[in-house]
Amino acid sequence: MTKTERFDVTALGELLIDFTENGLSEQGNTLMEVNPGGAPCNVLAMLKKLGKSCAFVGKVGDDMFGRLLRETAAKAGICTDWLLEDREVHTTLAFVKTFENGDRDFSFYRNPGADMMLREKELPEELLRNTRIFHFGTLSMTHPEVRAATKRAVAVAKEAGALISFDPNLRPPLWADLEDAKEQIAWGLGRCDILKIADNELEFMTGETDFDAGAAILREEYPNIRVLDITAGAEGSYSWYGPFRVFEPACKLGGVIETTGAGDTFCACVLNYILEHGIDSLTEGDLHAMLRFANTAAYLVTTKKGAIRSMPERSEVEMLLK
Repeated sequence: MTKTERFDVTALGELLIDFTENGLSEQGNTLMEVNPGGAPCNVLAMLKKLGKSCAFVGKVGDDMFGRLLRETAAKAGICTDWLLEDREVHTTLAFVKTFENGDRDFSFYRNPGADMMLREKELPEELLRNTRIFHFGTLSMTHPEVRAATKRAVAVAKEAGALISFDPNLRPPLWADLEDAKEQIAWGLGRCDILKIADNELEFMTGETDFDAGAAILREEYPNIRVLDITAGAEGSYSWYGPFRVFEPACKLGGVIETTGAGDTFCACVLNYILEHGIDSLTEGDLHAMLRFANTAAYLVTTKKGAIRSMPERSEVEMLLK
C-alpha cells in the first residue's frame, strides 16, 4: 500500500509482546510463550481478516521483539509504514497470568517502554486525514508526551471527517494515579463516535454496575457517542444506538483457553459492521446482527493463545452463526 492511499481504519497506540503461560518445563518451571499483541493492533488484525485496509501508528524498540512485532503485523496485512523504532528504549513487554476462568492479571515492563516514546512531531498527518475510522485507547495516554501525540492524532482525524472509535482498555498498573486515568478516559468519551467499553470500565467511570443505568449516564454526558457497546464477558454484550437498546448472549461452546484479544476482536467486528452498513441509519435488527457476529468472533479468539495470530476467518464465524 502507498502512503497516499485511503485506509478503512487507522489505529494508534501500543504494540507489545504478551508473555503467556504455556505449561511447565521438565524442571517444573513455568514456560512463557511469546505472543505479539497490543490492543489497537489486535483490532486491525481482525479487521484485515474481514477484508478491510488498515494502518498502524506507533513505536517499538530497535530490538528482537520490535522486529518480531513489525514482521507479525506486516504478515497480518497491516500497513506498518508508520511503525517507528526507538534505538534507546526497548519494546514494551506484558506478562500475563491466566486464571482457571480465563481471566487475566498483567505485569508490565514499561517504565519506559518504546510505545510511550511516540511524539507529536512524528505523527503522519497525511495518513490521519485519509482514514475512514480512527481507533485509539488509553495506553497511549498514560504519560504526557505520548498523550499529546494521541490527542493531536484524534484532532487531525476528526477534523478530516473520520469516525472516532475509542476503547478505554483500562490497565490500572500502568497509571500512577487512577484519577488521571479517569480524566483521560473522560477525554476519549467526549471525542468518540463509537465506544466499546467493558463492564468494569463502565463501573469505574459511572459507579454503576447496572448496565442500563451506566449507559444512561454516558449517553447523557457524552451525546457525541453514536454507537455505545458494553461487553459483559461471558454474559454477552449490549448496544445502544438512537432509540434502540439490544442485548445478545455470548457464544458458549466451551474450550476457552484465555480471553486475551476477545474485546479487541469484538471491537473490530463492530467497526467492520459500521464500515459496511454506515452509522446513520442502523436498525434494531442491525444491532442484533452486529453483536451476534462480534460475540461469536470474540469467542473463537478465546479458544487460542495470543491475539494477532489467533484472529478467526470470516468463514469460521459465519459457520458458527449458522
